[in-house]
Amino acid sequence: MSTRDIVLIALFAALMAVLGAFPPLMLPIIAIPITAQSMGPMLMGGILGARRGALSMLLFLVLVAMGLPLLSGGRGGLAPFVGPWSGFIYGWVLAAFAIGWLVERRWDRLGPVSAFGICVLGGIGIIYAVGVPWFAAFSGLGLGKAFATSAIAFIPGDLVKAGLATAAILIVKRAYPLIEANALRSARL
Repeated sequence: MSTRDIVLIALFAALMAVLGAFPPLMLPIIAIPITAQSMGPMLMGGILGARRGALSMLLFLVLVAMGLPLLSGGRGGLAPFVGPWSGFIYGWVLAAFAIGWLVERRWDRLGPVSAFGICVLGGIGIIYAVGVPWFAAFSGLGLGKAFATSAIAFIPGDLVKAGLATAAILIVKRAYPLIEANALRSARL
């Protein structure tokens, strides 16, 4: 791993902390906050690629576990990792990796539609696939009811975040690509 990789990983972990500076919006019916941080995995994977994106997210979560108040609302320590909405946090690592992997595979053909689809699949689909069953287990609800109470209200906002992440990914791809097409071609060979 190069010094550049380490700097990018740390930089995007810091970006995730900055996204946590926006206060969470709590819906009165459910205990899951609406945060800007759910856009972080989309940005990490889509701009850094699979390996660096996932490592950046892991670094961020390690810092949170060490007690730094980097999650939205100033939360930190181990408590955020055992609540009813903790599964969504665990989904962030997998989402950053999956988004990065998909972006790397489509790098030469990446456009607005494909980038948005990747952000939706990874940043919404994968995070919900991990978070909703976790919420169901903690709440005692079935998966359908858990999805209805922990995900449906968030989909419109998550689609907006996916659109913003798509724009950022495409701008960085054009202006200063951090994923190198030549390295991807040789990795596939």
